[in-house]
Amino acid sequence: MAASIIDVARRAGVSTATVSRALRGLPNVSEATRERVLRAAEELSYTISPHASSLASGRTGTVGVVLPFVNRWFYSQVVAGIDSVLRANDLDILLYNLGDERVHERFFARMPLRRRVDALIVLNLPLSAAEREALVSMEVPIAVLGTRIPGCWHVSIDNAEGTSTAVRHLINLGHRRIGMITGAPVDPRGFTTPIVRQHTYRTVLAQAGIPYDPDLEAPGHLGIKEGASAMSRLLSLPDPPTAVFAESDQMAFGALRMLSRVGLRVPEDVSVIGFDDHETAELLDLTTIAQPVAHQGELLARQILDALSGASEEPSRVVVPTELIVRGTTGAAPVARPRYQTVSLPRPGPEPDQHSRTLAR
Repeated sequence: MAASIIDVARRAGVSTATVSRALRGLPNVSEATRERVLRAAEELSYTISPHASSLASGRTGTVGVVLPFVNRWFYSQVVAGIDSVLRANDLDILLYNLGDERVHERFFARMPLRRRVDALIVLNLPLSAAEREALVSMEVPIAVLGTRIPGCWHVSIDNAEGTSTAVRHLINLGHRRIGMITGAPVDPRGFTTPIVRQHTYRTVLAQAGIPYDPDLEAPGHLGIKEGASAMSRLLSLPDPPTAVFAESDQMAFGALRMLSRVGLRVPEDVSVIGFDDHETAELLDLTTIAQPVAHQGELLARQILDALSGASEEPSRVVVPTELIVRGTTGAAPVARPRYQTVSLPRPGPEPDQHSRTLAR
């Protein structure tokens, strides 16, 4: 089997981006590194593809963006940030939405971006080892949001730190029955963010000496209606939570809607905290963990510009800080059990919802 750029990078102990720059004679590669790369390429009988070389020089004027969901608020904001930077530098975006498993598989079987882009940006996409190698083998600079690919530029937030801040905020307010509205229970595509946030939620509770109750976790599937359905499940418990952490602001919006429907006061009866700082969060006075979503897209685009210009020899990694924004939906834990109204709860989600019942007064 012919050697790949990945093999040369491993032999030389550098990134694939450095191999590509060294073999094309681009600046910002030390002579010692260039010699090491050339020696590794010679030992492996590797020759850079003339086509890949022309792509890396920027002749297409296009950057590919691969993402799992094109119609979700978070991704639309990231893409807007990417576009604002690339457009200002006369580069176009070629967008690929891998929205389901069939499209995902077809993309990696055909690799339609090959020969069409100068660089690639990958947004929170779970990838197998073979898929990561397929992307790297395109021999163009790659910047990744969230999920890491060795040898590629990287931007992320610290999901564990953000989640820890949210849960500790509720604990510090005196809450001990703390529910969590999760993104999804188990996703076969392997998205890691919900897993990290669930694990951190459980860890912080344990550190505070609060017993973990699996009934206090309810799937909200990242939507407003689904967040309302998850809140209804939590309220139907014999001992419902006095506070709820939602993995996204949109799920928190649904939780607030349900609490209003059943006549509960926020935060006097139930506190709610979200994650993102969606533009509607301030309007609804939602306490949340803010992450600069569009700014992450801007950072990815700037990394690509640096890579295309050869401004940095090795791929950089940027961890963007999150921030607790305290507004009106979180407060001290109630001293007495909240009083609920009788209500017929809706059937908002794709799963059957059997929550038409009388909640305890």
